[in-house]
Amino acid sequence: MAEHKVSSFFKRLVGLEEPPAPPPPPPEERQPPAEAPPPAAIAPAPRPEHEPAVEAEDLAGPPETTPEFIEALERSGAAPVAPVPVPPAPIAPPPPEPVAPPEAAIEPAPPEATAPPEAFALPEPPVQPFDVQPPPPVAPPPAPAPLPVLPEPVAPTVASESSPAARKSWLQRLTSGLKRSSDQLTGGITSLFTQKKLDAATLDELEDVLIQADFGLETTDAVTSALRRDRFDRNVSAEDVRAVLAAEVEKVLAPVARPLVIDGTHHPFVILMIGVNGSGKTTTIGKLAQKFRAEGKSVMLAAGDTFRAAAIEQLQIWGQRTGAEVVARPAGSDASGLAFDAVTRARAENTDVLIIDTAGRLQNRDELMSELEKIIRVISRVDPSAPHATLLTLDATTGQNALNQVEIFGKRAHVTGLVMTKLDGTARGGILVAIARKFGLPVHFIGVGESVDDLEAFAAADFAAAIAGKET
Repeated sequence: MAEHKVSSFFKRLVGLEEPPAPPPPPPEERQPPAEAPPPAAIAPAPRPEHEPAVEAEDLAGPPETTPEFIEALERSGAAPVAPVPVPPAPIAPPPPEPVAPPEAAIEPAPPEATAPPEAFALPEPPVQPFDVQPPPPVAPPPAPAPLPVLPEPVAPTVASESSPAARKSWLQRLTSGLKRSSDQLTGGITSLFTQKKLDAATLDELEDVLIQADFGLETTDAVTSALRRDRFDRNVSAEDVRAVLAAEVEKVLAPVARPLVIDGTHHPFVILMIGVNGSGKTTTIGKLAQKFRAEGKSVMLAAGDTFRAAAIEQLQIWGQRTGAEVVARPAGSDASGLAFDAVTRARAENTDVLIIDTAGRLQNRDELMSELEKIIRVISRVDPSAPHATLLTLDATTGQNALNQVEIFGKRAHVTGLVMTKLDGTARGGILVAIARKFGLPVHFIGVGESVDDLEAFAAADFAAAIAGKET
């Protein structure tokens, strides 16, 4: 039985007995490409009828390494054959996944008609109910109390010239304004006197320096005579010469340095401003108005220069700055008629000071000087004592021509005082000394600049020290 089992297994192993072929599979039918059927289970080969049934031991596989298997091979006389490996059954590939048919292109939906956006509106606040009550009765306003009568405001007065602060400030402005005249004069003196003895030649050179500064012959002779008398043939320095010059200038100017006094018995106190073209009449009027207003006086201005362009507007600007009332007529009007109206109005309003501007005129034009005389006659018809002051403005830069102006205006218009302007614009400020010595007219004011503070009452000692370059 055991031999039969071995032989039977061996025959199958070596291929001597082939198992019956399985029946051919049925022809495959074409099926639609649907899902592939699952692979059928591989059925075992049918067992031959003449072969005895294989027991469970046969399924255990050949005992290739057992002694019984080797002995059986030797008895059969068969050559040992290497065992033929049985190839493993092919593994069927997994069925392909079903491919879904392509979907039809999705057409975009037609755009829906959208309504225009509604305007944004804030919600209305809820109306809160409230009780409507009638307004309370309004009491009649009390009668206004009578306003107290206040005194007229008085502007602060300007510090007196004798005040140290005011004096120092004016001296500084005066020295600065006369710097051009002082530098030229002291420069020439210093170059002459360098600690050497005073002789006749040096005095002659000093005379030339003083004449060039417009001091005039009389003042020049006075200075040189004083040096010759006290310092001749002695050592003289520039400081000594400046001291002698300042002393002689002060002697000449002291008698004419008189302030302008406003007589309170006249209402108005009429001041007539005269002078040549460009001498600074209108600007001087504005500065005087500022001073009088600072002293608490009421001031009225009359724009009598009806011929110069913008002269009326210039005076009106000064009136606005100083708070003074301005009487004016259109350009080209009669100046004498304007003066008459101004005096009449100032008397009616009880004004303290009335300053009348006039057109510039050359002293050698007889017809122009006759018009000035006419203005004076018209003013005297309203007030026989007016004008109470006739001020001649002199431009220091005109030099010797200022002497002719003083002479002619003095005869035709009865000049009562002088105002010297533009002393800061010339190096020949000594002309004031020559005018004072020749005519002896009062010098009320001098101007050394354009600002309102640059017009100050004339002081002889300050002017002499500043023009001579003497330190005070």
